[in-house]
Amino acid sequence: MKKISWVTHKDYDIPLPKNHKFTASKFSDLFNELKISDYYHRANILSPQKASVDEVSICHDLDYVLKVKNGSLSDKEIRRLGFKWSETLSNRSFLAVNGTLLTCKEAIKNGIANHLAGGTHHSHRDFGAGFCVFNDCSYASLHLLKEELVKRILIFDTDVHQGDGTASILQDNKQVFTCSIHCKNNFPFRKSISDMDVELADNLKDSEYLAILKKTLDDCLKVFSPDLVIFDTGVDIHEHDELGNLNITTEGLLERDIIVLNYFKNKSIPIATVIGGGYSKDRIELAKRHSLIFKASSIVFG
Repeated sequence: MKKISWVTHKDYDIPLPKNHKFTASKFSDLFNELKISDYYHRANILSPQKASVDEVSICHDLDYVLKVKNGSLSDKEIRRLGFKWSETLSNRSFLAVNGTLLTCKEAIKNGIANHLAGGTHHSHRDFGAGFCVFNDCSYASLHLLKEELVKRILIFDTDVHQGDGTASILQDNKQVFTCSIHCKNNFPFRKSISDMDVELADNLKDSEYLAILKKTLDDCLKVFSPDLVIFDTGVDIHEHDELGNLNITTEGLLERDIIVLNYFKNKSIPIATVIGGGYSKDRIELAKRHSLIFKASSIVFG
């Protein structure tokens, strides 16, 4: 039975105040949930090395990267980011971007790979926002192109919030196609322009959502032929998510992931997944939602 690479790191969790919207332990919670799954035995577990300042500067201004490294962000920058600076936050930010890059490289080799983090798509070139320090999907894409491992990348973002930072950073790059399927009336309220933006109405249910998803997949491939797909599997489209406005069930979430994975597997296009957003006071429930993409990967690539 073929192994599927899972990329994670013991230092991904971050210290946060008790009632923070972001779950500080979501990364270890997800790993613990996956360890009791019936597909854990299929995992090839890998960990990234920290990126250097120069490496992160491929998609971020050097001044901003140094502020994150040294803890010199202004109060305004910290408010916009949504996290107080800590050495742990800085460390995990330099780790996580390489986690997504490693996931992409594993996907190129094996057809599929999963990152137990990533999808930090609100980070712009010179500032962090919406709980996103560095933009891992942009970082991975630019390094893969620089190393000439692929020529054309599709970032297929199904997080409930628009991938505004990704769209902004990559707006002039014709080798990367950014597609964002997101709730219109949700953060960020000042949207960027992706190569393809699909805005969803509030309270959308499974059947309507999945029909839009399938059409969007076809629409992307009509205008762009990728060598690799980076799939942001944000679970904040879930009906019980605290920061989402949609009504997608757990079954709908799993179906979304299976549809996307099957679509690209059938076209022999490698796919790397990142977990994106998800918000709940119930840590275990959130971990279960994030685990669905790993279950879907096991089903589709079983």
